[in-house]
Amino acid sequence: MTDASPRPKVVKSDAEWRAQLTPEQYEITRGHATECAFTGPHLSQKEPGMYRCVCCDAPLFRSDAKFESGTGWPSFFQPVSREAVIGIEDNSYGMRRIEVRCATCDAHLGHVFPDGPQPTGMRFCINGIAMTFTPDDVSVSPSEGAA
Repeated sequence: MTDASPRPKVVKSDAEWRAQLTPEQYEITRGHATECAFTGPHLSQKEPGMYRCVCCDAPLFRSDAKFESGTGWPSFFQPVSREAVIGIEDNSYGMRRIEVRCATCDAHLGHVFPDGPQPTGMRFCINGIAMTFTPDDVSVSPSEGAA
């Protein structure tokens, strides 16, 4: 299931973001920081489901697009839809990179590089702290839970 329809833009004041997010989530998503490699959540997550923006809950990546890149951050070869994320040129630290942001709320998610697997050849290297994970629903038969 993908949510390909454009979502209304989420705009909040700095004070509202600070009140909603943990200090670490704020520093990464609003302050454009990066979590230390191999320390964030979701790196080893293998369950089927949806990765969502920690700021606005917009769907970002499906688990079936996740792969092990060895970089220390959750990596994906494509977002859930073309409208889910935006790329911004980032020339910080003497490098030329493309920053990945949530298209709905402009949260900093990570960066994208052209060294990923097929079918896209892209590696979306995403801070785990910038995302939540929602497992796919599991059907429960009517007989389950009955006494």
